Amino acid sequence: MILACKNISKSFADLQILNNVSFHIEKGDKVGLVGVNGAGKTTLFNIIARLSTPDAGQIITPHKVDIGYLSQEQDLASSNSIYDELLEAKKEILDLEESISALELKMKQASNEDLHTLMKEYAIQQETFEELNGYAYQSEIKGVLNGLGFSVADHDKKISTLSGGQKTRVSLAKLLLTKPDLLLLDEPTNHLDVNAIQWLEGYINNYSGTLIIISHDRYFLDKIVNKIIEIENTKCTVYNGNYSSYAHKKMVEREINYKNYINQQREIEKQEAVIEKLRAFNREKSIKRARSREKALNKVERIHKPQELNAKMDLELEPQQISGNDVLSINNLSKSFNETKVFENIALDIKRGEKIALIGNNGTGKTTLFKIILDELKADAGEVKLGSKVKCGYFDQEYTSLNENNNLIEEISDAYPTLKVGTIRNILAAFLFVGDDVFKKIAQLSGGEKGRLSLAKLMLSEANFLLLDEPTNHLDIYSKEILEDALKSYSGTAFFISHDRYFINKTANRILELTPTGMINYIGNYDYYLEKKEALSNVVNNQHGAVNKVTSSKNDWLKEKEEQAKQRKQQTELKNIELKIQTLENKIEAIDAKLCLEEVYTDHIQLKELNDEKSTLDNELIHLYELWEDLL
Repeated sequence: MILACKNISKSFADLQILNNVSFHIEKGDKVGLVGVNGAGKTTLFNIIARLSTPDAGQIITPHKVDIGYLSQEQDLASSNSIYDELLEAKKEILDLEESISALELKMKQASNEDLHTLMKEYAIQQETFEELNGYAYQSEIKGVLNGLGFSVADHDKKISTLSGGQKTRVSLAKLLLTKPDLLLLDEPTNHLDVNAIQWLEGYINNYSGTLIIISHDRYFLDKIVNKIIEIENTKCTVYNGNYSSYAHKKMVEREINYKNYINQQREIEKQEAVIEKLRAFNREKSIKRARSREKALNKVERIHKPQELNAKMDLELEPQQISGNDVLSINNLSKSFNETKVFENIALDIKRGEKIALIGNNGTGKTTLFKIILDELKADAGEVKLGSKVKCGYFDQEYTSLNENNNLIEEISDAYPTLKVGTIRNILAAFLFVGDDVFKKIAQLSGGEKGRLSLAKLMLSEANFLLLDEPTNHLDIYSKEILEDALKSYSGTAFFISHDRYFINKTANRILELTPTGMINYIGNYDYYLEKKEALSNVVNNQHGAVNKVTSSKNDWLKEKEEQAKQRKQQTELKNIELKIQTLENKIEAIDAKLCLEEVYTDHIQLKELNDEKSTLDNELIHLYELWEDLL
């Protein structure tokens, strides 16, 4: 065990943030810390890093555990260049290198009597230098800088000239190079592009230390963590497995809790109705029976409505009119700004019901393509043709369609003047705008709130072809899940730009990669895209810019249908494995609870027995997860 949090509680003024939070982490664990904004994740990090003191409880770590902490915002004050700043992470090696050089000089000048002692010391220091990978530290620094998106030309840039995001990347690089025993990362992917995120995934997977990470990047969490700790309602719950495993278990828990809540509410309503009837009889016996039932009802421990079901968006996207089968056709489309060519030779066809993700490096023209489709921007060449009865709805990542001077009711009313205020308030409530929130000026809203309002307007439109530009930006994980479910069940057509790989994986059945010389088509989700990208990229390179006509062929359609049939056959086996997984996890969680008890973790014999038992169960669980993942 490298860390145990025992009954951690923390409040700010009258607001309870953490209450009796307990868990433990084993050496080598990669842990994701999740929860809604404001749940207390960063507060817990500050307590673990001993930057803040809990109101109650304690943090337990073995002696000499080195903790490294990357907070979200880095005020890195330094006169160093980027490269020199990272050299400080290798100070032990640099000092040793200097000491070895000094010893070499002494050995040259030493007498025979002193030489033996100096050679012995030299051998010790040389061995330590090799253990610290001293001969490769410069290559290691350059590799980390390159992985996090810094070019060779950036190495000499002064820290004082960098942006906040660049300083955060430098701080992350420095922290990775120090290789602490316990690494705390708070939203490390916020300032990274997709290539840097993928590099970080590989680095962390090979990292021998222990990691706890706060992240809203669910695909990132899926790739690196083996345990999820969720903070909810001031409490914490530990789930073994990656994010997808956690999400599945959480969904099952939500359904069970909600069903229990609904069943109890029905029983309460039934009992209240019986009590009212007995009172209405107005007889001594009936009144006594009514009082008896009422006392029994008052003693019932009420199940509270699950919080997430109280505060989740009730989003249902459905077109009012069905479009023709051919939704969009583009041929030989090109666009430049002045002398800068954005793209050329773009060709694609989109059919009704498709959910397509548009991806590509920054600057390849994804938003430009959307604006051309919407006729907000003229192409230099080529043709864009919308199909029969196609009506576009656009979600703009900059929210330019919102009037900053309006309040929320005015914004909806201006767009849909026939709607009554009561109806508008009900719609806004479905998107978590309740009470006085509806009278806020749009200028006062956060990015996430503007995103939810834009989605509300989109829901009210009669669109059957949705163009969504980064729809998950600023949304928390639960809101993303609601949007994913809405898009998956949407019978219209959706074409969206996104860097959220998990969102793409859940919603897209086709991926289009926009390049300066054309479009590459991938029939499948993001995982399929990663598998096929290298091979297809080689094909594209050999074509030397030839026009790529993107169509969804009959064979591709049949392949998708066959895959769906195969998945249905696997459901029975999946359920059986999930039941076994649940049984094992319950046993492991029971052991975890025991390991947090002082009388257990201070008893070495009992501690070893429990850890051995847990290890055996963990191995069985890993095997079941492998079987489970193979069937997914």
